Amino acid sequence: MRIARLDLAATADLIVAEALSRRGKKAPPAFFTSANGQVLSLAASSRRVARFFDEADLVSADGQPMVLASSWLTRTPLPQRVATTDLFHDVAQRAVSSGLTCYFLGATADENAKGLRCIRALYPKLRIVGARDGFFSDEEERSIADEIAKVGPDILWVSMGVPREQEFIVRNRYRLRGVGIAKTSGGLFNFLSGSHARAPDWMQRTGFEWLHRLALEPRRLFWRYASTNVHACYLLFVGTHAARDETDQVTFNLNPWNRAH
Repeated sequence: MRIARLDLAATADLIVAEALSRRGKKAPPAFFTSANGQVLSLAASSRRVARFFDEADLVSADGQPMVLASSWLTRTPLPQRVATTDLFHDVAQRAVSSGLTCYFLGATADENAKGLRCIRALYPKLRIVGARDGFFSDEEERSIADEIAKVGPDILWVSMGVPREQEFIVRNRYRLRGVGIAKTSGGLFNFLSGSHARAPDWMQRTGFEWLHRLALEPRRLFWRYASTNVHACYLLFVGTHAARDETDQVTFNLNPWNRAH
């Protein structure tokens, strides 16, 4: 999995520039997503999940352990963790000054509404062309994608969790013609609404944010971390290297011959 060697500001600049360049072209959106240790483990274990990330135009490092591993094991490491919760604010500020439009898809109806109120309070001049929750049936998916395409947001934020949000974008990419960028955003609404608190800065810097989240949601997250953290550490320390053909990326080797399905 190739991870872009871009910091937070450069990633936000790229999103805005790419969205502006795609206006009026009615082309499928650029697909930007993020990876952390859990993602590396899932992609190494599943060809299906790995394919979703192979389809992405840009994968950012939303995990401090990835940044640390690249600094220890490569000559040109990742400059900074690009957490989507932080990236959103950098993009929103630029979107206001550039006149970009946004659509927010994901979370529960209540969390989506709470997050939207927070966004409007923080960025009253941000142009929001639509929003809806991420709980819908397979039968509804096509009409939802068509509805989003009709309003044609410059940036579509998709917050439905890994790998469902990536799968939604890959499966509907050609239905989303006219959308500039589709960006996965995980638990963005939960953090914006205040339902989930960010970890202290020292935990974020040292790569222990997962421990903070585990303390907040032990029942939901214990088995996830127990089953992926050790595997992710193995992948980070054994498979990290600078991409041979792309000087602006770091590659994490997922040992594809071991993917189960």
